[in-house]
Amino acid sequence: MKILMIGAHQDDNEFRCGALAYKYVQKGYDVRFLSLCNGSGGHHILTPEETVAKRAGESAKVAKLLGITYDVWDIDDCSIVPDLETRRRLIRYIRNYAPDMIITHRPNDYHADHRAAGQLVQDAAYLLIVPHECPDAPAMRKMPVILYNEDRFRYPPFQPDIVIDIGAEIDIKLQIADINESQVYEWLPYTDGHEVPEGREERFAWLKGMEITENTTDEEIMAAPRGYAVRFARTAARFRRELIERYGEERGAKVRYAEAFEWCEYGAKMTEEIRQALFDF
Repeated sequence: MKILMIGAHQDDNEFRCGALAYKYVQKGYDVRFLSLCNGSGGHHILTPEETVAKRAGESAKVAKLLGITYDVWDIDDCSIVPDLETRRRLIRYIRNYAPDMIITHRPNDYHADHRAAGQLVQDAAYLLIVPHECPDAPAMRKMPVILYNEDRFRYPPFQPDIVIDIGAEIDIKLQIADINESQVYEWLPYTDGHEVPEGREERFAWLKGMEITENTTDEEIMAAPRGYAVRFARTAARFRRELIERYGEERGAKVRYAEAFEWCEYGAKMTEEIRQALFDF
């Protein structure tokens, strides 16, 4: 199968569905990341040109680690607009790859680029099968499944249709975060007002946050102040009921890390056959 993950920025796919991407590669599926933005705005010290180059290097390392193709468009950060030109560019891109599934942002989010990315996928969705739209790129014969990444916005609330155990991939997720050093150690701490330790080991421990064990309760995880291990553990704690429904009481109660996705009605229907093919973990 062919899986396309569309993020507004170069860390969006990594942090939101990087473990799922790795699972698919291990199954022999073809996985592609697309970042609509070039990363130009994601730093407080580097120039936009320096930031683009820095982030391109980080994305190349992520692609090598995961075993995926990673494309980055030339749109500057904070500049995505769901206009006709960009929609048609995305239609052509999706058709040329012809994915079985697309994962992207919901079109309600704190960042304008995230909202625009989700809107562009929605606007492109049905047109993927319309031959007279962008006739230079042959129309797809069937709609791909479209999923949204998890977010924490309440109006409307994120409602997970798929929650998967990523305990076996948590080290990969943390490696991905560590590779994106311009973001997790520089830009995002600057925006959040956090101080980052100097030493490499100390810095990585800071990245993880609290140590999470089998005895760590969901309440402790949800109350933890920060950390990327905490971030992925919160998804498991937040959707414990869904994990138990998926894996059964014994395993579901023990899942420490998870990724969650919501089905988008603009894509193909999530039949049981498709669900089994895409999420048979």
